Parts: sequence; C-alpha cells; structure tokens
Amino acid sequence: MNHQENGPSRKGWTRRQFIGFSLAGTALGLAGYWAWRRFVPGGSSWPFSREKPTETFIARAPRYQMDLVSLILSGLKELGVGPQEIRGKSILLKPNLVETRPGAEHINTHALVVRAAVEAFLHLGALQVLVAEGVGHRRDSLLVLEESGLAEVLLEDRIPFVDLNYDTVFTVANNHGATRLATLTFPDTLKKVDWIVSLAKMKTHHWAGVTLSMKNLFGVMPGSYYGWPKNVLHAAGIEDSILDINAALKPQLAIVDGIIGMEGDGPIMGTPKPAGVLVMGRNLPAVDATCARIMGIDPQRILYLAGAAGKLGAIREANIRQLGETIAGVRSPFALIEKIPAHQGIRL
Repeated sequence: MNHQENGPSRKGWTRRQFIGFSLAGTALGLAGYWAWRRFVPGGSSWPFSREKPTETFIARAPRYQMDLVSLILSGLKELGVGPQEIRGKSILLKPNLVETRPGAEHINTHALVVRAAVEAFLHLGALQVLVAEGVGHRRDSLLVLEESGLAEVLLEDRIPFVDLNYDTVFTVANNHGATRLATLTFPDTLKKVDWIVSLAKMKTHHWAGVTLSMKNLFGVMPGSYYGWPKNVLHAAGIEDSILDINAALKPQLAIVDGIIGMEGDGPIMGTPKPAGVLVMGRNLPAVDATCARIMGIDPQRILYLAGAAGKLGAIREANIRQLGETIAGVRSPFALIEKIPAHQGIRL
C-alpha cells in the first residue's frame, strides 16, 4: 500500500504529525532533565556527568592512642603516594579547628591525627610539613590551638603553624563560578606549598548536611577578608562557595578523622559518635561521598557533593574503588535531626 508523504499512516498519524510529536517529546524530555538537575538533590549526578573513576582508602581506627602513623602510611601506599612523590615537597595540613570544650574530642581534628599525618609525610621525605588554619568562630586561633591540645603537639614536634586569618593574601578569578563572587582571595601561604591536605573531621552539619574534607577548606579563607565566621561566603551560599574554593585550590589529598566524629546538630553542638575510621583519598568529592555512606547518608542528597559530581570528582559508588575496609564493614549511621532542613531526606 502506497502512502503519500503527508497521507494517513496505519495508526492514523501522518509522517509530519509523527515527526512533530517526536520533536516535542524530545524538547520536553530535555526540559525535564535540566529541571531535574537544577532542583532535585543529586541532580548533577545524572548518568551523563562523566565522573572519572577514583579510589579511597578506609582504615579501622578504634582509638586515638594507637599507631596512626602506620595506618596513614598504609593508606598513602595503597593510594600510590610514596617517597618519589613526596620527597623534597612542602606539605600544608589543614585541620578542622572550630571551637573547644574540655574533653570534647568530637569537635576538632584530633591532635594525635595531626601528629600522625606530620610524621607520615616526614617519613616519606617531605622537606617541610606545616599546619595552617583560619578558625571560623573565634578570632584568637592560638587560644583554640591551646585548648584543643594541638599547640602542645606542635611545640613538642617543632611543627610551624600559620594563622590563615591574618596572612597576607593574593586574589584569583573565580573561574568555576558557582557563586556570583568574581574573585577569591586566599592566604599567600597556599602559594608557598606543594601539597594542600584537608585534614578534616567527620561530622554532620546544621547548614550543609555534612562537613568533611571539602567543607573543611572553608577554613583557609582569611577571616580578615571574609569576616567571622566567613560571613561573605555564607551570604554567597555555603554549598556554592565550597565548590568554588575546591575548584580554585585543587587540593592534593584528604584525610578524614572519623575515629570519634560528631552526629546531630554539628559542627559544634552535636554529640560524639565513635565511628572508628580514617578515610583517605586523592579526590575530595570521592572521599566525602565515601564518608557520607559510612555515616548512613546519601551523598547525592548533599547539595555540594551533587554539584561536584562529574566536575570536581566522583561521588557514585560504582566509580569509587574502595581500598582497605569496605563501606559495609564499617558503616555506622550518624544521628540526624529531622527539624533541621539540611538533615531532611538525606538518609540512605
């Protein structure tokens, strides 16, 4: 049976109508996709985001008073970080220092984890290891150092400390552009080192859902420029600021202290959570996604991790090869507070 170009088909459709409806359907599908990416948590982890496969290392660490140096060295070896890569380099360790309370090991990166990381990098031949932080909630960083116990460790081991809040600064264009900030201003110390290591704490967070290695880099931003607690960046948007900072800095490594983390109303008011792990990796989004899964949280429901997917790193479990322990073997769900908007709907 012959049909004219615009004649009726067996289904009662003309070819012109069929093509028109097909094009309309494609347009609606694309519109739905972009809306999904924009408004659904985890939308940026659409299958076409082209995440590059990466690795993270998980170590069991039930207490701080153990051989953490060997654990960190083991993780670095598994990740392919050896003397040939570290020898002669200057390494900056950026711990998470926020507030201090007597006996509150769950608020800040533990001093013994900092000491272990210092010793591990020196063992691999680092020329220099320094510790740097720009405390967000207090203007007196030295007081936080002393009260956290880190000052004693740094003094005993003769490790230099730089207060990033009052360092001289340099400014770069904000090429990533997640926020509307045209430029980003960083401490000069960051230009003088070869590696930036985010030495974070495993915690839930009142505004961002979780605070891990990517959020920890908020603390490199100088308070003398951005205010306390980094008010300019809060106004620009916490999640988008995290993305811009990480895109500009391109840190080389993350080590997350989850030996005793914080659950509930973090990053200050939460309660201790013994998770008993150290998590390490070269790619910060992947490290944070792994930490989130250990915490029983869906990384695709954390807005800044969803925004990092395929752009700054991998967050899908299929794209992250786990070294050391498995996520299932160490998973320890962290308590969430349902009335906190950032905690709603993020449970795995």
